[in-house]
Amino acid sequence: MALLSILRYPDPRLHTVARAVAQVDERIRRLVDDMLQTMYGSDGVGLAATQVDVHERVIVMDTSEQHDQPLVLINPEITWRSAEMALNEEGCLSVPQVYDRVERHASVIVRALDRAGRAFELDAQGLTAVCVQHEMDHLLGHVFVEYLSPLKRDRIRTRMLKKAREELRAR
Repeated sequence: MALLSILRYPDPRLHTVARAVAQVDERIRRLVDDMLQTMYGSDGVGLAATQVDVHERVIVMDTSEQHDQPLVLINPEITWRSAEMALNEEGCLSVPQVYDRVERHASVIVRALDRAGRAFELDAQGLTAVCVQHEMDHLLGHVFVEYLSPLKRDRIRTRMLKKAREELRAR
């Protein structure tokens, strides 16, 4: 397994729409394992392949208390959304140290393939529903800051670019 580099906002590659996984094979299973290691190593609860510059429909998540229940979603599709909406604070490994409130469906049902390529359905609520929707946005080329006002988005973009320049100078 390997730690992968996570793209940071406003990297334009984060806006790439992911393509479907044609076959769940050893390459995809290795990607899943590397993504899980990267997510856990970054203290995250979800990671989409787009965030590690792989533009295929793969998500890993773990919203459990002990972070010991990894969930793999390959070619996920939301098949149902609740009418009820919920406002929750979100963060993102691609936008480190930035948190803000985003409104999403309170619950969703997702159909996907697991690490072995078997189809399953997930009835997601609470943090899991938020995470599924957040990560699926990445597969569509969207970052959560796009839900924020243009002023907030511009401030975050400026802060992220400044931080990237400072990191380059420090090398």
